[in-house]
Formats: sequence, C-alpha cells, structure tokens
Amino acid sequence: MSLNHRWISSFAEAQLAEQGAAENTRLSYGRDLIDFSDFLTARAADFETATRKHVEEYLIRCEAEGLAQSTRARRLSSIKQLFRFAFEESWRADNPAIQIKGPGRAKRLPKILTEDEVSRLLDAARRTGRTPSERLRNTALMELLYATGMRVTELVSLPVAAVRGDPRMILVRGKGGKERMVPLSPPARAALIEWLDAWGADQEAARAKGGKPSTFLFPSRGKDGYLTRVSFYQTIKTFAVAAGISADKVTPHTLRHAFATHLLANGADLRAIQTLLGHADLSTTEIYTHVLDARLKELVLGHHPLAKD
Repeated sequence: MSLNHRWISSFAEAQLAEQGAAENTRLSYGRDLIDFSDFLTARAADFETATRKHVEEYLIRCEAEGLAQSTRARRLSSIKQLFRFAFEESWRADNPAIQIKGPGRAKRLPKILTEDEVSRLLDAARRTGRTPSERLRNTALMELLYATGMRVTELVSLPVAAVRGDPRMILVRGKGGKERMVPLSPPARAALIEWLDAWGADQEAARAKGGKPSTFLFPSRGKDGYLTRVSFYQTIKTFAVAAGISADKVTPHTLRHAFATHLLANGADLRAIQTLLGHADLSTTEIYTHVLDARLKELVLGHHPLAKD
C-alpha cells in the first residue's frame, strides 16, 4: 500500500472513530482524496511532500474540468481535513492547504413540488409495481418520505423494529448517529401497517425456502441488506413519469424539500422543522423561508394585475 493510501485509510478510520462520520460522507472524502492523490502522483509528489502550489493547481484543474462549485468546495475541505489530521499526527510539520480559500457553496434554492404534484406522486406509487407486495412497499416508501422528511439513506435503512405496531412516532438515526423522533401522519401509518403485513408474508415465504429473515423494513438482496439509494432514486423517477411530472424535477431529496416547504407554508415553526429534518444548524433550515419568498414573488408577478406589462 502506498503512502497516500495509508494516509487516506488512517484518516477514514479516524473520521469514523472520532467524529462518527456517516458512511456516505467518508466515501465522498475517500473519492476526493484518491483523485487528489492521483494528481500528485502524476507530478512525482505525494501527501508528505505536497505544497500549497500543488493544492492550488489541483483546484484550478477541477474548475477547468467543469466541476460544480459545491464539488470543488467539498474537495478542498477533504484536503484541508486530511492535512490537519496529518499535522495532528505529526506526519507533517505544516498544513499546506490551511490558508487557501475555496469557491464556497452556491446557495441554490431547492426545486419545488406543489402539494398537488406530491399527491400525484403518491397516487402513482400506489399503482406502480409488478406485484401487490411491491405496490404496498412503494406506497409505504413514498408516504413515509413525505410524512417525515427523512433523508433517503435514513429511509431505506430503517430497521423494522423502529416501526412495529401502529406507531405515532418513529425513531430515526441520522447523520453522525444522531437520533430524533419524527411523528407519522395517518396516511403514512396506514400505508406502513399494510406494508408490514405484506413484509411479514414475504419473510415467512423466504424462511420457508431456508432464507434468513431481514431486520430491515425495506429489505433487498444487496450486500447491505436493504434497498439501495440508487434503486430508490430510479424507482421514484418511474413514479414521476406515471404522475405526468418531469423526471428531472423529482428525487428523494425533492420530497424532503416538499415536506419542509409545505409545513412552513402552513404555519409550522422553523425551529420545529429544523428538529424534524435533523439539521444541526438553523441556518440550513432557513433556506425554506427563501423558497417561500421566491414562490410568493412568482405568484404576485404572475397573477397581480398591476404586475403585467
């Protein structure tokens, strides 16, 4: 194993042990650092000998490749954290990236789904699936997603133990292992109960064939044992097409945005929405106030008689 890969491996282990970094975060940092490592190797350098100039040249190359502003900001963050870790471990006497300012993150407003569009998506989920069991699963996925605003990873990896019975609230394990309680709407509870009946029948059938029962609410045969984010991402696109909505407009995260925006539009407190979404900082949640401002402006300019040319 090369020096660079040893550093990346040690850094990833420390991220998990000390900060409880989520798997997806660690994988993203790992990919970023491997790309930077390849860049250095092509210039006869490594993490031990890299200079500020190397980091700056790498960022220039990333921009030339057309990488998004947010991607370039994350890559610089990965590099800074690696070198900070190396400094703390006395592998280096300096941090060559410490004074480099990144491109920042563009604050783009999330795509908006109206309440009618969400209703059409939910109807499409009820109709989509090769079997009755799959249609019940799809309905439960969508109802839970819209009712709770969960991140897609939180949703697909839900343990079945978290939703047994007829729960009014469920325990969600979010980023960094932080837990929060999220209430369920009556439609979500109804969909969940129906899916649990089908889930139990599917597990019994698998057990009869010598299979091992799953501990996940949305099981799959993949290595993780539950429905993958990619699979659900593809599935939700089929719901969009069936609902007559542009597939580009619909992702699992769009439903999370819809959850927050519709709550705020109907009078919910911003702090409560922050808690439900699992945001560590209120400033992250505040973007939804801008979404509403933009939507109100659009309504006024589009419908007020004095706004017309």
